[in-house]
Amino acid sequence: MAYTADGRKYVPYEERTGNESIVYFTRDLSPAGLMKAYEKINANITGKVAIKLHTGEQHGPNIIPSAWVKEFMAKELPDATIIETNTYYEGDRDTTEKHRKTLEVNGWTFCPVDIMDEEGTVCLPVKGGKWFKEMSHGSHMVNYDSLLTLTHFKGHTMGGFGGSNKNIGIGCADGKIGKAWIHAKGDHPWGVAEEELMEKISESTKATIDFFGKNVSYINVMRNMSVSCDCEGLAAEPVVTPNVGILASLDIVAIDQACVDILFAMKDEDKKAMMNRIVSRHGLRQLTYMKELGMGNDRYVLIDLDNNECRMTPADAVEGIQPFPLMRK
Repeated sequence: MAYTADGRKYVPYEERTGNESIVYFTRDLSPAGLMKAYEKINANITGKVAIKLHTGEQHGPNIIPSAWVKEFMAKELPDATIIETNTYYEGDRDTTEKHRKTLEVNGWTFCPVDIMDEEGTVCLPVKGGKWFKEMSHGSHMVNYDSLLTLTHFKGHTMGGFGGSNKNIGIGCADGKIGKAWIHAKGDHPWGVAEEELMEKISESTKATIDFFGKNVSYINVMRNMSVSCDCEGLAAEPVVTPNVGILASLDIVAIDQACVDILFAMKDEDKKAMMNRIVSRHGLRQLTYMKELGMGNDRYVLIDLDNNECRMTPADAVEGIQPFPLMRK
């Protein structure tokens, strides 16, 4: 079985087919760890560089710390721009004015932050999609040559999990048109769920990464992993999943699949919350549909950057991790 359309079914590694990509791993959760990971996947990050990350709702406790990103960018990408789009839901980021205030509150003041749909939208083609022929993005998307996707890997209320795919697919679609195309069904603004939602997110992502071609790289940070997305801010569920490390790859399917594999390799008590969130929302369909669309490989070689770049397994990545202390709201 190469893939399955059932987003509740986890496909074990031995049942996957196709080529293997490379995914790098470090346990170093720090700015230095970001640099170590990035330097393995930075060859094609050239020209005018966009960094897509989730800057979070006001005072969100689980986002990648802005101080980490500041130090990372000062060393690696001093001329890059963080990119975002306004939100579809009402809140602190659904207009550009409110969004900029939230950026200030959360410490994203050390570099340019481009709210890409501030001045309108642009449609990019979705090649081979079954839901979309094109996706609506912020108009500034086309101003950049390269994209670094810097993702806080976590759960997600609707998508099951939020990895690089969700960061791009939702995060680069503009707030009023693209995000509505993904989420709305008929007259219901949040009517899409389960397999259809996962497929629409993935098609939106495909439009973005096809635009950038070889000039896109991915980093996933497995830290402070609530079952809630960072869009829930202070209302996010408590973090009960252990911190793991940082992954980097040139393959979006491989990096998100590796993160899921690492979660599924944890002890039952460590993975229960995240695994239930992913499976109950049919989130695994993100992975199989991206593979169907030819976006990457779900087989990979996991390279340990802390141990002479030896090959490792997802079980190796979770060996010895400390259970996360239960945090109460």
